[in-house]
Amino acid sequence: MWIDSAHLDETTLASDRLAYDEAWSKLRRADGVLVPGGFGIRAVEGKMLAANYARENGVPYLGICLGFQIAVIEFARSVLGVKTAHSAEFDEKCATPLIIFMPEGSRTQMGGTMRLGARKTMLRSPKCLTAQLLGATAFDERHRHRYEVNPAYVQQLEAAGPAYRPRPSRVCPGLGERMEVFELQGHPFFVGCQFHPEFKSRPMKPSPLFLGLLRAASKAATAKQP
Repeated sequence: MWIDSAHLDETTLASDRLAYDEAWSKLRRADGVLVPGGFGIRAVEGKMLAANYARENGVPYLGICLGFQIAVIEFARSVLGVKTAHSAEFDEKCATPLIIFMPEGSRTQMGGTMRLGARKTMLRSPKCLTAQLLGATAFDERHRHRYEVNPAYVQQLEAAGPAYRPRPSRVCPGLGERMEVFELQGHPFFVGCQFHPEFKSRPMKPSPLFLGLLRAASKAATAKQP
C-alpha cells in the first residue's frame, strides 16, 4: 500500500487530523517499509519519521538513494544525538551536513552532472547482510544521484553503540571512501543503499535486496498471526 509521507508529519497533524491518522494507521499495519529515491525537500521529515518507526519497532526497511540518505540522517539525529543533522540538498547552511554535494560534481556545467550508470561497490566485510544477499563483496550497481553521505561523518556513524552499530561503509576504488550501504546490527532487516537496485531488477530476476525485504516482511507478518 502507498503512504503519503507528507501526511506523517506534524504539519498534517495540525491541518488534517484524518489524513494524519490514516497515514499512521497504514504505517503501523505495514510488515515492511520501502522508501524510494527522489529529489526535493517535500515530505522529507515524514520519510524520516517512517525510517524512525521502522528502526525502533523492528519493521523491515529498505531505503533507496534518498531513502538511504534520510535513514542516515534519522540515525544521526536519534541515536547519535546530532539534532542539527540534515542534507545540504535541502539546507546548504545546515550546521551538520550529513549529506553533501559530491566533490566531483559540477554546479555550473549543464547536463550530465549526476553520478550515473554502473559503478563498482566493494564491501569490506562478507558478513554484512548486503554481501550475503548479493553473494559477493564486489559488484556493479547503477547510480543516479548528486548528493552522498559526508565522508567526514562515516567513522562517527560506524562507532555507534553495539545495539545500533551500522555495518562498515563501502569503498569505491579511485574515489576514496564513499558510503554506499547502511545497515543496522540487531535489526531484522534495515538496509539503505545509495545505488538503485530497481534499475537491474527484472520480473523473473528481482534484486536480492528486494527479495530480502520481502522475506523479512513475510516473517514479520507470520509473527503477527495468533
